[in-house]
Amino acid sequence: MIESGKKNVLADKSYQFALKIVFLCKDLNAQKEYILSRQLLKCGTSIGANVAEANGAISNADFSAKISIAYKESLETKYWLKLLNDSNSIDENEFTELFKLADELSKILFSILKSTRMNKTGN
Repeated sequence: MIESGKKNVLADKSYQFALKIVFLCKDLNAQKEYILSRQLLKCGTSIGANVAEANGAISNADFSAKISIAYKESLETKYWLKLLNDSNSIDENEFTELFKLADELSKILFSILKSTRMNKTGN
């Protein structure tokens, strides 16, 4: 679990990412792209929400479960971003930036998952 009072890079990055997703989804809604926008909004903001819940976890198992959900949401976010890009619904530069950020979050989350699971098994 993450100690309170310390700067939490993952929480900051996932929050800033969620904010960018909110702004993108507002643009998509203005283009009347409601369905894909809703899907992206749900998973893209869920990453940070689950990281926030993990930071308030009451046990290591609770922490690991929330980080696992955040990781899965990051993978889903990458899927929707690819779909939006391949359907020419978002700008290539915006896609590249957001996909890179989502991929970075995925890697951080996977690394945390790996280390929490190793600690659990004692390896």
